[in-house]
Amino acid sequence: MRLFGGAAGSFCDRVSRRSFLQIGSLAVGGLSLSQLLEADQKRGNGRSHKAVIMVYLSGGLAHQDSFDLKPLAPAEIRGEFSPIPSTVSGLDVCELLPKLASIMNQCAVIRSVVGQRDEHSSFQNLTGYTMGETQRNQYPNFGSVVSKIQGPTDPIVPPFVDLFPTMQHRPYNSTGSGYLGSPYQQMRADGEDLASMKLRYIESLQFSSRQKLLEGLDTFRRAADRSGMNDLDQSYRRAFEVLTSSKLLEAIDVEKENPQVRARYSLGSSKHQGDGAPLWNDQLLIARRLIEAGVRVVTVAYGFWDTHGNNFAHMKSNLPVVDAGLAALVEDIHERGLADDVSLVVWGEFGRTPKINKDAGRDHWAPVQAALLSGGGMQMGQVIGSTDKTGGYAETRPVHYRDVLATIYHNLGIDPHEFVRDINERPVQILPEDARPIRELIG
Repeated sequence: MRLFGGAAGSFCDRVSRRSFLQIGSLAVGGLSLSQLLEADQKRGNGRSHKAVIMVYLSGGLAHQDSFDLKPLAPAEIRGEFSPIPSTVSGLDVCELLPKLASIMNQCAVIRSVVGQRDEHSSFQNLTGYTMGETQRNQYPNFGSVVSKIQGPTDPIVPPFVDLFPTMQHRPYNSTGSGYLGSPYQQMRADGEDLASMKLRYIESLQFSSRQKLLEGLDTFRRAADRSGMNDLDQSYRRAFEVLTSSKLLEAIDVEKENPQVRARYSLGSSKHQGDGAPLWNDQLLIARRLIEAGVRVVTVAYGFWDTHGNNFAHMKSNLPVVDAGLAALVEDIHERGLADDVSLVVWGEFGRTPKINKDAGRDHWAPVQAALLSGGGMQMGQVIGSTDKTGGYAETRPVHYRDVLATIYHNLGIDPHEFVRDINERPVQILPEDARPIRELIG
């Protein structure tokens, strides 16, 4: 097809039709046109803005050196750190986490998360299923499920934003929309290059000229009509509205944040750790700002915790950054009046071995791990479950990892056993019947 005398398949500014279709993905970090329009199609669903921030600790944090210390265990188990009391009776944490200790009354710790498999991936945390099950059955990311059921809160703000960077170990990376199809794919904002969402690939004058071009594309519209896409020109108008909206762009620009608030988060670094994620507190702040901009689900990959060697030196470097960032995020959620609506979940794919190895490290340990939660209208100021004297197994109140996801869904107002329709309109249950919201948290 030849338009306005240009080359076949090109517009008058010598931009190919394919390039024109790709403006959305170039401008907002990979967001497709269908995703750009999803918000507009689901306007006004009438639901309140319940939201979740999930912080994934790539590699698996040593629970014995963070939230479940064993000071009475033998030296080869207890490690180098001492516990300090928190604002919750019976809940001691690592001495490197004093800021979190001071606000534990606004948190809950589960010391007995069980059921996960020994696999280095984010799949179980994000979908409720193992990597093999997810790949075989195309289980979607929980954020995609939320997008499908609840849609956006604002026609120009996507419901699900993924702040996972692209990590060298590929199974750490975020999962997609699976059987729900591409309309419910997350908007990916690579943690190392958030500037890619600021139209940096398109000069403003060039972008404006393409928008004006839409006014005269009668030929293109007629061709689209014959292809069964009779509202394509209107769709592009909506896409431009999304791309040029300042709401989302301002949310990711932490320079606009109050300097005192940003200073509380501390910075960390955008540099990847090992083959995992950066330990970058700007991402935590951006997550809160995105939620306030109307996003329902934000996922963050945070640090690298696969400490087979040199575990304690790594912790001495990393935990103070974690302490500043997570404490600031919890305080923000509460101080800004978000505690009833915004759930925070911090966890990894498993824990670490009770026994310290010959390289001063801890190896993979799937039988149990700890998780930190806050907000979401949950019952805070408590510790749920316990492990044995070595930190190796749940001793009381084992909590299956799917129960954590079931609690998230519950907090968002979604029945975790609800059926959603896949891309072929077949009903699929979100989580199995035995996945239940954690009773101690939801009251």
